[in-house]
This record gives sequence, C-alpha cells and structure tokens, in this order.
Amino acid sequence: MTAIDRLRSDLSGIALADDAASLRMASRDFFWFSPVLKPELEGKVAELVATPANKDELRRIAAACARHRVPLVIRGGGTGNYGQAVPLSGGLVVDMRHVNRMVFAKNGGCRFEAGANMLEMDKQLDAHGQELRFHPTTRAQATIGGFVAGGAGGIGSCTWGQIDNLGAVTALEVMTVEEEPRLIELRGREILKVMHAYGVNGIITEVELPTAPAHDWAERIVSFDNLMAAARFGQAFMECDGIAKKLVSIHDPRVGPYLKRLQPYLPEGRAFAILMVSEPQADTLELLIADHKGEVTFRRGAEEAKAIAFGTHKGRGGPGPLYEYTWNHTTLHALRMDSSITYLQLRFPPPNNLALVEWAAKEFPDDVIFHLEFQRREGKVFTSSLPLVKFTTPERLDEIMARAAEGGVQPSNAHTFVVNNVGWKRVDAPQPEFKRQADPYGLMNPGKLLGWEADAQQAAE
Repeated sequence: MTAIDRLRSDLSGIALADDAASLRMASRDFFWFSPVLKPELEGKVAELVATPANKDELRRIAAACARHRVPLVIRGGGTGNYGQAVPLSGGLVVDMRHVNRMVFAKNGGCRFEAGANMLEMDKQLDAHGQELRFHPTTRAQATIGGFVAGGAGGIGSCTWGQIDNLGAVTALEVMTVEEEPRLIELRGREILKVMHAYGVNGIITEVELPTAPAHDWAERIVSFDNLMAAARFGQAFMECDGIAKKLVSIHDPRVGPYLKRLQPYLPEGRAFAILMVSEPQADTLELLIADHKGEVTFRRGAEEAKAIAFGTHKGRGGPGPLYEYTWNHTTLHALRMDSSITYLQLRFPPPNNLALVEWAAKEFPDDVIFHLEFQRREGKVFTSSLPLVKFTTPERLDEIMARAAEGGVQPSNAHTFVVNNVGWKRVDAPQPEFKRQADPYGLMNPGKLLGWEADAQQAAE
C-alpha cells in the first residue's frame, strides 16, 4: 500500500478526487503567463485532491499528511502567476474554497476563513456598510488566503498600499502540518512569516483585515495624447488627496487593441486612463482631467458598476468591471489575442518615478509596452508596471530586467516559482525559520522555498 493509499484510507468522509480532469484542474494556476515557467511546470500534477468542508476536516488532512509523509499544496482560487498552486512532487492538493466562513464583520474590520472568495467577502461586508480596502483584479475567483500567500497589490492600492504593508493584515491564524496540528495566531510583523510564502510554511486558516467604509465607486476611461501625458495626470490625481479613489491605471496606446471589449471607448493612437472614483467627487475629477487635456470616453455610474461587479446587473452588452482590464488582467486579455505576449514586473520609486517611466519607455521602445498602476506606499506615490512584452528568449527578459535596474527601476522576477527569487529578495526573510516550526517534515509545497532543508531532513529522520 502506497502512502497515498494510506492517506486516502485515513481521510474517509472527506471529499476526495483522483480522476485525471480533477487532478489537472487542481494542479494548475496562471503560470502559463510565463513562457519560462510553462515548460517547467506543465504536466506537474497531484495524485489526490481533498476538499475539506471545514477546519476540523482540514486538521484531519494535515495530521494524515504528516503521519504518512505525503507532500501537500494548499490551493485557493488558483489565480497565482508563479506556479504557487502547482505540486512539484505529486502528493495532495487541498482545495480550501469550502473553508470560507465569515468569523466576524464590524465597523473597521473583519475576519474570514482563508477559503473565502474575495468578491463574496465584499458582498457580505456591503451589508455592514464596509468594503475590503483592496483586492486583486481576480476578485471573482481569488480567495483571501491565496491573496495573502501569493498576492501583493491591486484595486485600492492607490490609497491603501499593498498586502505586505504594516497594518494591511491584522492577524493570521495558521495550522501546522504535524501529527497533532497546532493553531498559531500571528499579529503585527509576525504576519510576515507566512505572507507571500506560497503556502510553504503553515496552512493559513483565518485572515483578519481592516476594512474601509463602503464607497459608491464610479468608473471612467479618459484618453490623452500620449503615455507621459496620461502618466502626469495619474500622478496629479494621486496627489489630489481630497478625491477618494480606488484605481488609477495608465496605458500606452499600444495596449488598446488588446482590450477588445473596451475598443469603442479607446480612440486610436491615444493613451488612456482607467479610473475608479467616489461618485460624489466624479465632477471634481473632471476638472482635473480638463487641466491635463484629457477626454472622458466612458462613464459608468456607481450603481451600475457595483451591479456588474456583484453579478446582479440586468442589462446586456458593455464591458465588465473596468478593474478587470488593469494590473495583470491586462496580460490575460493580450494573451487571448497574441500567444507570444508575456509580462514583467517593474516598480518606479519616488521621487523620480515619472522620469524613470519616461526613461524606460524610451529605453525599450519596441518589445515592452507599458501600462502603469499607481500605488501609495509609506506616504509616497509609487508607480508600478506589469508591462506587456513580446517574448523572444529568456535571455532577453533577463536583459530588460538588468538594464531597468541599472537605470534605477526596481524589477522583480515574474518567471520563477521559487519564493526566494521573487518579490522582496530579502536575505533575512522570516519564512524559512517559521517553516521549521510549522512544517517540520518539509511537506508543504516542496521545491518552492530554499534555505531550511537541513533542519527538515533531521526532523524527518
């Protein structure tokens, strides 16, 4: 009897699947955005999928995996881009989407189980007059645990920063993978132990977050003469603290043809901005648009925008939520039309963020097509970009990142599945240390985190 057979026997009563279609579906995410990751991860599949109905069943799964030394991968909505949900060593995939209970919601804060869908969270919070401060463009699919484990910024980052900022997450409850699983509550900077760690060092079971008062968010598309004119408007809008905003996204004219459903609202050859603004202040925003010689080409009121996002809109036609054309959703739209497209991750830090954008646009005039996402971090305006790139070779991607870094831009490698090589690139990152405590046998998402193996091997022996 194999370890998987023994595991299956121990998990009687829990929803399990081992048919080829279920295994393939549960073993994929959006790694295929990367032509580097796709050949490395294509064909990697689990041997079994478990779908716990609650935390008690999840505890049984964690204990059984520890007992039989079966590797496991924790999966949320499967919207990651780095192969976070891909099992490199077979074993078990745990689908968390039914562990989704709201623990509480109150003025200024909420707590949900990790499998809660982020759109459904906002629907529940709306009944309390609250909303999530920020969410990914994949709000309709993403889970809050997956966002904490593999996400960064998104819609709302223009006001609230991103997920790893101090205060963005209040608390995390984490379950260990041991014969007798423990629950560990993390607060403050301790949260960084499992933040953006791809689920390699403990199962995130509950997430506590601050919330914001719910706004009526109107949507706008605004065209400009060129990318830098649009970028200067974006900077001015970000610095206009009197206007509440949830999205400031700026696009090179060459992005437009890839956004098929927005075509009627994108004049040929013009850059454009995609915006979410508090509806009572939309008229004030238009004064700023006029100052920067922009032209509003699309208006959607808050009531309709909310109904479309929440899936209650009765009308037909028109684009979906405008945030689904920004951040890395832009890449998805482009890939649907041109399979040679991929992306990079670049950040243009203050105080010279716009000068860096202008330099980069001139430095890479052909194979890099910029769209910019504005963020507020530590009281300053940052400009991030997930530019579309016409892929030729991995070496060219490396060359672009290296040259960008030489020019003062901050690149982050979007084409690796190893936690250590993405994002912070911190040598003192706390994930390896905590993995020794929460996953002593090294069973969680093996192959994704470097720097802890010796202790894990000793524990296994």
